[in-house]
Amino acid sequence: MKADQGPAQWMPPAPSARCRYATEWTATKLRWGLNVDPAEADALQAIAAECPDAIVQFEPAE
Repeated sequence: MKADQGPAQWMPPAPSARCRYATEWTATKLRWGLNVDPAEADALQAIAAECPDAIVQFEPAE
């Protein structure tokens, strides 16, 4: 169950959803200036390696 787990603890079961999940997670972190812990960063970097065409788009929160 996902609950409030991040990418280091949970990933969507469908491989086709992982790139979108990772880009949306990253965009949310960037938008709000949230920290990323080392395990989370490792997980996001591993996912990013599988998503060469993914683009993270965000607008900083005011």
